[in-house]
Amino acid sequence: MARTLVKDIASHEGKEVELMGWVDTRRDHGKLIFIDLRDRTGMAQVVFLPSNKEVHERAGALRSEWVISLKGVVQRRPKGMENPKAVNGEFEIPVSEFVVLNEAKTPPFDIATDGLDVNEEVRMKYRYIDLRRARLQKNLRKRAAIFKLIRDFLSALDFVEVETPNLSNPTPEGARDYLVPARVHPGKFYALPQAPQQYKQLLMVAGVERYFQLARCFRDEDTRGDRQPEFTQLDLEMSFAEREDVMRVNEELLVKLVTELYPEKRIQEVPFPRLSYAEAMAHYHTDRPDLRKDTSDPNLLAFCWVIDFPFFEKTDGGGWTFTHNPFSAPKPECMEDLLAKRNIPEILTNQYDIVLNGWEIGGGSIRNHRSEALRAALSIMGYEGERVERNFGHMLEAFDFGAPPHGGIAWGMDRVVMILEGEPNIREVIAFPKTGDGRDCMMGAPSEASPEQLHELSISVETGEDKK
Repeated sequence: MARTLVKDIASHEGKEVELMGWVDTRRDHGKLIFIDLRDRTGMAQVVFLPSNKEVHERAGALRSEWVISLKGVVQRRPKGMENPKAVNGEFEIPVSEFVVLNEAKTPPFDIATDGLDVNEEVRMKYRYIDLRRARLQKNLRKRAAIFKLIRDFLSALDFVEVETPNLSNPTPEGARDYLVPARVHPGKFYALPQAPQQYKQLLMVAGVERYFQLARCFRDEDTRGDRQPEFTQLDLEMSFAEREDVMRVNEELLVKLVTELYPEKRIQEVPFPRLSYAEAMAHYHTDRPDLRKDTSDPNLLAFCWVIDFPFFEKTDGGGWTFTHNPFSAPKPECMEDLLAKRNIPEILTNQYDIVLNGWEIGGGSIRNHRSEALRAALSIMGYEGERVERNFGHMLEAFDFGAPPHGGIAWGMDRVVMILEGEPNIREVIAFPKTGDGRDCMMGAPSEASPEQLHELSISVETGEDKK
């Protein structure tokens, strides 16, 4: 007999079915034993009758979270015993036989609640149990649905999904790199990508023209509610595109995502309003303003674009650094100033950020596609001579082989799902997140490497005692 899912019980009334899942709750009502059986699709009430003595006696040992399979005929509940608030609330299954597939220890916490009152480290240590919660199951499934819609939407527009390397060279993206020692090249290191920025631009040089990727990114920075050491971003790039082309595709995608997957939510304004960086700072004192007219409405979504950012900002040391990334192009009217390296504070970049309810969910720009423009931007930031060639030589050379005009954007997908699901932080929408200080309590990471591993990698580790 093929397994029947809980969601399909109603279509099997009067027929024998076989269900498999977890014991969610058990209730003894006199001689009757009721169990709510849970699978990935929902909950079903099953009953063990004393008339089936052997099955009834064994059912007395069942406990929450045991994994079982059972057989029985789907019946309507007795008149007055229906539960209209529950899916399958009109039906129950008297059990004719069952098998315990696996017993379970008492869970470390109750999974019937939302879990937000449980110590985070305990939840993370037993994440495989924590994920059984209905709330987190919903988050994972909705996240998957969002990713599928994005893939379908962009593929229909002739974007090509391309995977880029996770072992690359350190690049100045604004945060610390995670370094990976190269065993066969002692003393040298790969870096995990903070973003696929250079690879996606090189794909434009390669003639792909329209690229996207749901990319894993890694940044060694202090975590907080909307940051993790590793995260997922929607990364896309378009050739022969101007700012309006990129913004239009992204706006259409966001509207489709909300209307199809979150019909209960309302977008405050379409097309999305636009603010210059100067306007946002003057009126809202932030470059990620919350434009909601009613912040008490959890289903109100106020998107906006913030544009016309300064290209450069002063560093603490008095030099210049980029506000977005070094590959952004200036606005066309600022190109001469960039090439001449003059009026630096007034140079505006062709950058655009997408903001939702006070959160920056994405940022992008039209890129410098000519090597002389990129060299000028890097020179303003103090990158000269050998340093330029070491960090950016491959990009500069690639641009000299016929790079088309191009631009793109990256969304912080964990943050997008967090906002749409109404969760307090991104850890609630990631299957296996790190704690606030970057630890994996379940796997015990980070952990020490063995002396043998360190020797193979030509690495020695200083301890606190060594430094004294």
